[in-house]
Amino acid sequence: MSWQWDDETLAGLARILGELGLAGHGNLRPVPIGDGHSNLTYRIEGTSSPLVLRRPPPPPFPPGSNDVKREARILSALAGSGVPVPEVHVVVDAGELLDVPFYVMSLVDGDVVTTQMPERFARPEQARAMGFEQVDVISRLHSVDWRGVGLETLGRPEGFNARHLARLSSLVRDAEGSLFPEFAPIHAWLGAHCPAESGAALIHNDCRIGNVIWAPGETPRIAAVLDWELATIGDPLMDFAYVVTSLPREGRSRTPVQDLATACLAEGFPDTSELAGRYSEDTGADLSNLGWFLAMVNWKLAALYAYSRRKGDDPYFDDDSHVARFLAEAAHHAVLPA
Repeated sequence: MSWQWDDETLAGLARILGELGLAGHGNLRPVPIGDGHSNLTYRIEGTSSPLVLRRPPPPPFPPGSNDVKREARILSALAGSGVPVPEVHVVVDAGELLDVPFYVMSLVDGDVVTTQMPERFARPEQARAMGFEQVDVISRLHSVDWRGVGLETLGRPEGFNARHLARLSSLVRDAEGSLFPEFAPIHAWLGAHCPAESGAALIHNDCRIGNVIWAPGETPRIAAVLDWELATIGDPLMDFAYVVTSLPREGRSRTPVQDLATACLAEGFPDTSELAGRYSEDTGADLSNLGWFLAMVNWKLAALYAYSRRKGDDPYFDDDSHVARFLAEAAHHAVLPA
C-alpha cells in the first residue's frame, strides 16, 4: 500500500472506477488542483466523465484532521437540498487502495473567481448579483434540516460560541498558559460580550468566494460549493460573518484572506450592510450581534495564522504582518475602549 500514485495504485483506481462505469479507455492521470494547504485535490484525466478525487495529505497528520470521509458524508447528505454540491460517486477506505481514505466526485463546470473578475461578470449589476448569490446560497445552507439529512452527530451546537473561543485561545498561549500579549485585549472583549447562539445550523466555515464554482453564462449562479472539511453544526452567524470577513473593502488594508478575493472590489459588488440586509431578509436572522461575530472571525484567523507561523511547516504562513492585519480588523469590529 502507498499514499502515492504509482502504476499499481492507478491500476487499482481504474478498477474501482470501472466497476462504477466511469473508467475511460486510456491511462488514468491525477492532476493536482489548488494550493494543497489541506486535503489534496486531483482532476482525474482519462475517465469517461470529468472526475475529481479528494484525499488527505501525506501522513502523518493530527488525529481527526483532514477527514475526507466526513467531507464526503456532508456532500452526500446535501444532495437535493438546494445547496449546490458535486455528486459523490465513491468513498474508499484507508487500506483498500491507499494508506489513506479518499473519495471521487463529479467535476463541476465553471469558474473559480479570486483576484480577477471574469469578463462575463464585468458589469456592475452582475457584480452585485454575485454578492447576493453568495449570500442566498449560504442562507439556503443554514436552512437545511441537518437532523433530517442524517448529520445530527456532526457537531455540538450548544455552547458553540464560548467553546469556539476557548478552543482557539489555546493556540495562542505560552507554556504557562498565558495569552500572547497581542491577543489578550480582544480575547477579553470577546469573552465579556460572547452572545448566546443565534441558532443551530449546518455551517461551512470557509465559504469564501474562492471556494465556490460559478456556472457558465452571464447570470451569476453558484454551481457548487467546495471544501467542506471544516463544516460542522454551529451558530449560522459565525458562518455568515466569515463570508463578510473574507471580502476586501476599497480603501482599507487587506488581510491575506481578502487578498484572495480582490475580484470583489469590482464596481457594483454589495457592501457589508447590503449583504447583511440580504441575509436577514433570507433568514429572518437578528444581526444586532454581528459585530461580535466579525471580531471573532478575524481574531480566530489571527490565532490560526499565529499557530501555523509558530509551527513553521508551511511558507504560506511565514509572515507576521498577516496576524497583525487580522488583529487590527478584529479590533475595528470589537470597538475596544481607548
